[in-house]
Amino acid sequence: MNASKKSNFLPIAMMFALFAMISFVTGLSNPVGVIIKNQDGIQNWMSQLGNFANFLAYFFMGLPAGLLLRRKGYKFTALTAIAVGIIGVGIQLISGYMQYDKGDNFTPIFTVYLTGAFVSGFSMCLLNAVVNPMLNTLGGGGKKGNQLIQFGGSLNSMAATIVPIFGGYLIGDVARATISDAIPALMIAIGIFVVAFIVLAMVKIPEPHVTGEKRINEVKKDPHSAMSFRHFMFGTIAIFLYVGIEVGIPNFMNLFLTASKTPEAGEALGMGIDPGAAGSVVGTYWFLMLVGRLLGGILGGKFSAKSQLTFVSILGIVFIGLGILLPNTISVDMPVFKSDISFGFQNVPLAVMLFALTGFCTSIMWGGIFNLAVEGIGKYTELGSGIFMVMVVGGGVLPLIQGVVADLTISYMASYWVIVASLAYLLWYALIGSKNVNTDIDVVV
Repeated sequence: MNASKKSNFLPIAMMFALFAMISFVTGLSNPVGVIIKNQDGIQNWMSQLGNFANFLAYFFMGLPAGLLLRRKGYKFTALTAIAVGIIGVGIQLISGYMQYDKGDNFTPIFTVYLTGAFVSGFSMCLLNAVVNPMLNTLGGGGKKGNQLIQFGGSLNSMAATIVPIFGGYLIGDVARATISDAIPALMIAIGIFVVAFIVLAMVKIPEPHVTGEKRINEVKKDPHSAMSFRHFMFGTIAIFLYVGIEVGIPNFMNLFLTASKTPEAGEALGMGIDPGAAGSVVGTYWFLMLVGRLLGGILGGKFSAKSQLTFVSILGIVFIGLGILLPNTISVDMPVFKSDISFGFQNVPLAVMLFALTGFCTSIMWGGIFNLAVEGIGKYTELGSGIFMVMVVGGGVLPLIQGVVADLTISYMASYWVIVASLAYLLWYALIGSKNVNTDIDVVV
């Protein structure tokens, strides 16, 4: 027993590190988007293209990731994901070394960066598909397996807390920052990936769920699928919108806080806050997600997924709605999570603090939506999870739509109506759309 636990220590530690890396690499697109916006004076929607490229990869890789996991197992899939991640971050690193002066054509650098972000997205999708079931297996399933997943999720949130703060310090002077300022963060990401690959290649991973080609063909002959269930289909839309909500709220907080107080014609008004300070505010949003996940785990046994999703959707609508309507002249000293692992205060509009508080709400939405969507679909759950990974592309699409709204209305605040509409759908799903009306389909293996 003790020997087994000892032998699993390294792969568990690597999965924890990879859990954090998913968030770290994905989160880098936010501060880099700010750099790109100011480096070449592009519009808000274009500043979200790196984020979009990262999440677009999920659309193409979601189902193949699930099939690869079932055919080749955890270790092969994880090693493939890490190798692809090294390539993707490496391509982004190349863009940081490319020379650029104001007035030159920025397109080649931007294209290389977007290519790297897209390739990195393949890696993030594969890692997302493997780390949860791998940790569950390494923990022996049951409560221990779930506990390891919760710890991994907490590290994911912790990395998301740190990266905008770290990114803010990398940016420094917004007027002078270039993609090259992101080189240290990209080098750190590559270093962790390399170490994880070496260690994971050397350890043995249990593979209890590898099914091979025969089982895959049997699944393909089934006349039904997860999409045969109405509540699952509505759930895929919900997860699409949820990931967009989770990413869009902090991304546009960052853009709003760092944008100029005296913008040029056609540009949205911002607060002109130092990028490092803005990063601490955005980091606090992710920190509140970490706190929310811990509270959700404690309270999960007392409240149903439907009740939890209903409550946080309503609360999110209230927070975001009030934030849009409140004037920016009403400010507060907001407690923020700083880069030196301490708390301090940052003066921001009350609306921004309300937006940050939605971290409590978004923290438990994924679990609630997933539980409601797969309830009663039995043997279709595994491939249903692959479909869910495809819909993570919403994390790239919704912020892009927010950027278009911000540009058309010349207002960052107006773009948050996209978030309100999405939260309204989640509320509908919790109350009505999550009911299983396809109980006549055989779900037993």
